[in-house]
Amino acid sequence: IGMADSNSETVYIIPVENEVERGLEAFLKRSIREAEKQKADRIILEIHTPGGFVHAAGNIAHLLRETKIKTTAFIKKDALSAGAYIALNADEIVMAPGSRIGSAAIIDQEGNMADEKMRSAWLADMKASAELNGLAPMYARAMAEPEIDLPEYGAEKGKLLTLTASQALAVGYAEAIVADRNELMAYLNMENAKIIESELTISERIARFVTHPVIVPILLTLASLGLVLELYSPGFGIPGFIGLASLFLYFFGHMLAGFAGWEALILLLAGLILLFIEIFTPGFGIFGISGIVSIFISIFLSSSAAFVDTLLYITIAMIATLAVSALYIRFFGYQGFLKKLVLADNLSTDLGYVANETNQDIVGQIGMAATPLRPSGRMELNGKFYDVVSEAGFVEQGKPVVVVESKDSRIIVHEVKE
Repeated sequence: IGMADSNSETVYIIPVENEVERGLEAFLKRSIREAEKQKADRIILEIHTPGGFVHAAGNIAHLLRETKIKTTAFIKKDALSAGAYIALNADEIVMAPGSRIGSAAIIDQEGNMADEKMRSAWLADMKASAELNGLAPMYARAMAEPEIDLPEYGAEKGKLLTLTASQALAVGYAEAIVADRNELMAYLNMENAKIIESELTISERIARFVTHPVIVPILLTLASLGLVLELYSPGFGIPGFIGLASLFLYFFGHMLAGFAGWEALILLLAGLILLFIEIFTPGFGIFGISGIVSIFISIFLSSSAAFVDTLLYITIAMIATLAVSALYIRFFGYQGFLKKLVLADNLSTDLGYVANETNQDIVGQIGMAATPLRPSGRMELNGKFYDVVSEAGFVEQGKPVVVVESKDSRIIVHEVKE
């Protein structure tokens, strides 16, 4: 990274690479703020991106419009979709040979065209961005709307417009075509300017990865699944480590990207403590409910996605956790530390537990009614007395009876007819 002095012009170069998402937005926000502190004379965005997420692109565009420093979008290879929108919000566009700009239709997470309301708003944004710098809005609209017919540029009706460097130059969307950074600096008459290159820090690289909309639900699922499975496993092992590591990455990445504050982390810790207290509290009450609510609020506060998307990520994590937990218990049983607090043994005769004497050994033997049986009473057999029930009705005292069944504590007898 070069350092500037007070006697020369300063150019701040910021790479806009890979997918456009909230992590890139945080990096650009930090870089532009640093350029302003350095009192840079120009910001150059070196763009090579296939596009990305509309919300992040919109915030980046706002950053570019807000800064007082003149901005140049240098398209090194591709500025497609959200990348085209970002380039249109720079003060000028310069392209390299073989580079492209366009193909900016808005699609949903399933890869289908967005609904009419979202498409209309996106078309208005593309048009406004073009008009911002005096560019013909027709081409910006054709980049986002396949119904616009521009066959001379390979975008007949039904296809999105993507301009090559020479085409962009012809329609005024590119100020110049330059081979590399040196030619760009010459074109800008800033050959002797001091260059400061903004680079992603290790923490920002991590933040860009863990705040990606595809990675977020995976991290939440791993965190939920790991911590729940740890309750089912003896000791503290791999599931718990994976769960805590995933939770740490989620909050660490979002805090680095500037989306999460200390309040979210405090709520998370409070939620975990409340759930821990609930484990050792009979029933499921205020501690458990408060803990879950606290954790959910912390996730929403730190999320870089929209409320509906965050709710979807949490739902995915919960469904996956419930499904895997059910399979785990079915095949491996519960082996967690809570097993010590729960009586899991079966009280069976095989283990020596006998709730009542069954008296199976007296079935078929003959005794004497020690009392009248109406139909219950007492029987004497081998010097012992038993409570019995006569199924054949009344039996007089002193009459012989035979034991026909003994089940649990119930002994059934019949009178022996002489």
